[in-house]
Amino acid sequence: MHIKVALRTPTKKQLIHWLTMFILMISAARLEGAVYYVDSVTGDDSRSGTNENSAWKSLAKANQVTLAPGDKLLFKAGSRYSGQLRPKGSGSKDAPVIIDMYGTGQKPRIDGEGKCLETVLLQNVEYLQFRNIEITNTGAERAHGRAGVRVKLSNFGTAHQIRLANLYVHDVNGKVDNGKGAGIDFVIADGAQKSRYDGLTIEDCHLVRTDFYGIHGASPYTRFEDRYLSPHVVIRGNLLEDIGGSGIVPIGCDGCRVEHNILKGARTRTQGYAAGIYPWGCDNTIVQFNEVSGVIGTKDAMAFDSDYYCRNSLFQYNYSHDNGGGFFLACSAGDDTSLEEAIKTNTGTVCRYNISQNDGTHSDDPWGGGMIIKLAGTIRNTRIYNNVIYVPKGKNVKLIGNLSLHVGFPDRTWFCNNIFYVDGRVDYSLNQPGDKSSNNVFLNNVFYGNHAWLPPDPQAIRSDPMLIKPGSGKDGINSLDGYKLRPGSPCIGAGTDFDVDPNIYINGGRDFWGNRLPADKKPNIGAYHN
Repeated sequence: MHIKVALRTPTKKQLIHWLTMFILMISAARLEGAVYYVDSVTGDDSRSGTNENSAWKSLAKANQVTLAPGDKLLFKAGSRYSGQLRPKGSGSKDAPVIIDMYGTGQKPRIDGEGKCLETVLLQNVEYLQFRNIEITNTGAERAHGRAGVRVKLSNFGTAHQIRLANLYVHDVNGKVDNGKGAGIDFVIADGAQKSRYDGLTIEDCHLVRTDFYGIHGASPYTRFEDRYLSPHVVIRGNLLEDIGGSGIVPIGCDGCRVEHNILKGARTRTQGYAAGIYPWGCDNTIVQFNEVSGVIGTKDAMAFDSDYYCRNSLFQYNYSHDNGGGFFLACSAGDDTSLEEAIKTNTGTVCRYNISQNDGTHSDDPWGGGMIIKLAGTIRNTRIYNNVIYVPKGKNVKLIGNLSLHVGFPDRTWFCNNIFYVDGRVDYSLNQPGDKSSNNVFLNNVFYGNHAWLPPDPQAIRSDPMLIKPGSGKDGINSLDGYKLRPGSPCIGAGTDFDVDPNIYINGGRDFWGNRLPADKKPNIGAYHN
């Protein structure tokens, strides 16, 4: 007996469905990628490297593979390597390359031993995550440009979505004379094709004893005639300790966010100019929720700085304490710049809702001495409001000062709703005889304590602002409840909301502690709104 089976021709809809499922299966397999394992103890470079039992042994072998979207390069916990990691290949938007650790225990350690300029070099790559690795790079002698991790672009175009996370970078002995060395360095080289980052994130890393910088950027495209800035750069949640020069310095970025970082101690090994956190050649930078302390030295040495070629920098909700050079600097380009050019190089800086305690204690800076707030050069439209500054007993310091930088002086600087609480003694160079700064405005500030001179503030308050416990801040941004206002304080509802120019005052919607700031009420003076 013969049985006839009728075979149906698939419909067009069925064919499309099957083809779609096949493509999805192939795509899913590709998104997962290959996994390569490296183990310096039991590995062997002659093996496949594709499982824990056949791990490679060396960095040289790991550097040979070209990583594809979805691939992972994993180093065993507790393993140690000498030399340079220089991975090749990029991921994709949906399938990044991941370089990480496997197993439990201490982070894998890669030691450049000063034999390579950077221990880890991520060059011309994108869609890549690098995390959970220990990096060091100490040579017999200090070297110009030595780094722990360097991300670098050259003739690449736009590199997307690079993330460095939970790295431990320590003991990188670059030059301490502004020699461009760093714990983590993200740089752009000049080339026929301009390059930039879009979506670079550096977060939750711990940096110790890195010279000259902690986290540092570099770009040749920062001047206005050739500006090509990197968007969506985020530097967040990092701890930096004992940095030889400057702490965090984004360069050539647009909209960079520097937030929730802690910097403890800088400038211990240099006599050069440096500061805690500052943008250079950037637009629209936001520096917020950071704590900077223990910055020392004889040049600059302040916690925060709005530097050359910066427009619309915003510093808010930060805690600065025990910094020798002071709390805040805004400066323009100087000696090698014409007045016309210098006027454009720093505009629109806002410094609001910050707390400064025990800052500006050194006086041997040849560039103006220790000042809590320093204004330098042809800065324009700088707005400093709703900050609290505390000067302890026994300290005699300049509270606000300015300098010419040989080409000009500050213009249109606003000081409003600040509390200047002085248990020691302060003086000023702003608005003093010989000062050539122009159009300074002081409105509704508190000047309490021993001020050698008072700026011309028609609504100034000289009485006790009734802070809960000024001077009681400790290490930690959450230790500052002593700077809240007591009930009945003369500062409550006594601030100006800049009726004369609503574009001058924007309160950001919250105070230092996160309390909402209503738009329809007069603000308090200081950083607290009850």
